[in-house]
Amino acid sequence: MLDLNNIKAISLDLDDTLWPIWPTIARAEKALGHWLARHAPQTAVSFADPAVRQAVRTQVTQARPELAHNLSAIRCEMIRLALQQSGEDQQLAAPAFEVFFAERHRVDLFDDALESLAFLSSRFPLVALSNGNADIARIGIDAYFKASISAQQLGVGKPDPRIFHAAASAASVAPAQVLHVGDDAALDVLGALGCGMQTVWVNRADAAWAHADAPHATVRTLTELCALFAR
Repeated sequence: MLDLNNIKAISLDLDDTLWPIWPTIARAEKALGHWLARHAPQTAVSFADPAVRQAVRTQVTQARPELAHNLSAIRCEMIRLALQQSGEDQQLAAPAFEVFFAERHRVDLFDDALESLAFLSSRFPLVALSNGNADIARIGIDAYFKASISAQQLGVGKPDPRIFHAAASAASVAPAQVLHVGDDAALDVLGALGCGMQTVWVNRADAAWAHADAPHATVRTLTELCALFAR
C-alpha cells in the first residue's frame, strides 16, 4: 500500500506509460523507408526487411558495445552501415536519421496523459525517467517536468540503481521519497523497489503480476493514479 504522506516527488516512465511506443516506431520506420526510397533506393529495398534491420542492429551492437544505451547513436549507425553495405552515400545517414527521429516524436499520447500530467505536476516535481531516446521538449510536454533523465544521457538504464538515484537527485529528495510510475514490471517496478522507492505499476493490458516482490499499487490508467492522491 502506498504511503502517500512520504511521497515528495514522482519519477515517470515515458514509452508505453504516456504513449504506445510500437505504433510510433512503426510510423518512424515507414517515414524512413519513404525517405530512403528517394535518396538511397538500394538501401531502402534491403532495409525494408525487418530481418535485415535486425541483422544490421546486431552488427552495430556487437561492434560498438559502448553504444548499448544510446538508441539514437545505434539507429544512426544502423543507417550508415546499411548505406555502406548497399554501396550508397554514407553521409546520408545523418539526415535519414533525423527523418526517423522527427517521426519518433510524433507520439499519440494516451487519452489520460495530459490531464494526469497537469494534475500530478501541480502537486509534485515530476522527473521523466526512460531507457528510450524520447525528448520531452520535442514532444511538447516538458513544461510538466522538473527534469528528464534517460539511459542515453546517463550511460546506464533501468533497472540499474544509478538511474533511479539520479532521478531522486534531480528532484532534490531521497529515493525513499520518490514514487516511480511505469509500465514495465521488471525495469520499472522491480528496479525502483530495489532502490527503496515506492512504485505504481501502470498495467493497461490487465496482465498478471509474475514476480515475488509486488508494486505498492497497480492502476490500469493514469487517471486511476491521480485518483489515489485525490482521495
